[in-house]
Amino acid sequence: MAIQIGETVPDFEAQTTEGPIRFHDWIGDKWAVLFSHPKDFTPVCTTELGYMAKLKPEFDKRGTKIIGLSVDPVDRHASWAKDIEETQGYAPNFPMIGDPDLKVSKLYGMLPASAGSTSEGRTPADNQTVRNVYVVGPDKKLKLMIAYPMTTGRNFDEVLRVIDSLQLTAKHKVSTPVNWQNGEDVIISGSVSDEEAKRTYPDGWKAPKPYIRIVPQPQ
Repeated sequence: MAIQIGETVPDFEAQTTEGPIRFHDWIGDKWAVLFSHPKDFTPVCTTELGYMAKLKPEFDKRGTKIIGLSVDPVDRHASWAKDIEETQGYAPNFPMIGDPDLKVSKLYGMLPASAGSTSEGRTPADNQTVRNVYVVGPDKKLKLMIAYPMTTGRNFDEVLRVIDSLQLTAKHKVSTPVNWQNGEDVIISGSVSDEEAKRTYPDGWKAPKPYIRIVPQPQ
């Protein structure tokens, strides 16, 4: 069964291109992004992994670890990395989980329990649902999940934008409006009374409607 936002993500042990991990321990006190792939040597995923490697310094700035997953064995990931660097200009600079027994894919509800216990003989189309992005907080709870089709490359700039929002709203009682970018105005959370808001924002706020209270982004 797929996990839901707010639930603790399943823990697991796995082999990666950087050695064995236990997922919760690997996250530690950081934020984390887990993004999955249906098979090695697939074209869209090749572009995604190269771009994620390019963006890694931006995730580092946000105290966010990144980790990929593909249903193929770890040794195939290493060979794929050479193609990624050659074609995209960046090789993966983060661990890649091998999931040849489909354990993690089934644990996270990306594949049904009936999918079997081996990646051998499975095509990308068989694994097309293994195309998810999970953002996990330091509390090990799921903060965001996005699922993409195989034909559409993922927007990791959007994932960075969402992490900015998640980290801001975890610290302050605010929400971020449509298309918000870091540094722009935010909305006082509905759970905050006007009296409480006045203590936090003594200069007041803009309110086109009583329930839409707009203030500058807290620093």
